[in-house]
Formats: sequence, structure tokens, C-alpha cells
Amino acid sequence: MKKYFVYILKCSDDSYYVGVTSNLSRRIEEHQIGKYKNSYTFKRRPVVLVFYTEFKEVALAIIKEKQIKKWSRAKKEALINNMFEELPNLSKKLFK
Repeated sequence: MKKYFVYILKCSDDSYYVGVTSNLSRRIEEHQIGKYKNSYTFKRRPVVLVFYTEFKEVALAIIKEKQIKKWSRAKKEALINNMFEELPNLSKKLFK
């Protein structure tokens, strides 16, 4: 059974990159060596893997990747630090 991974990298400029792959170790290596010169991480190396989770269906992995990409930095850091109970409180709320 094929596995898919959603992962978060911390870049050298302290930003986060969220991606999806079916081969986590290969993809991290590609980020580290700068395989794709136009990629977000190319000029932000070295990168550090700070979070990943596994999926059995690629469609679900892609949905989760897109969701996490929209999250605030604080919400991504709560996920990275296994502070799952904080995630609902860090959702953007617009009150006036």
C-alpha cells in the first residue's frame, strides 16, 4: 500500500514550507541539495524537517497540505509542537 506524507520544513530564514510527497526521505534530500532552482526552499537552505504525518490516500494528503498552507504561523507551530488542543483557538476569527 502506497503512503503519502504531508510535511513541514523550517527554512534557514525561519519561514515554514508545507509540502506533500510519496517519498519523504527523497523529497527532503531534494530540498537540501536544491534540486529545483525555482522552488521556495532553494534560497532558504538548509531546511529542517519539523513535522510530518502519513496518509493512505493522496487526495486526503493534498487536501490537508492545502489546509495547512493557509494556517497562520502560530497554528503551524502548535501542530509542530503537538499542541493539538490549541489548534481551534488559533483559527482566524473576525470580530468587530
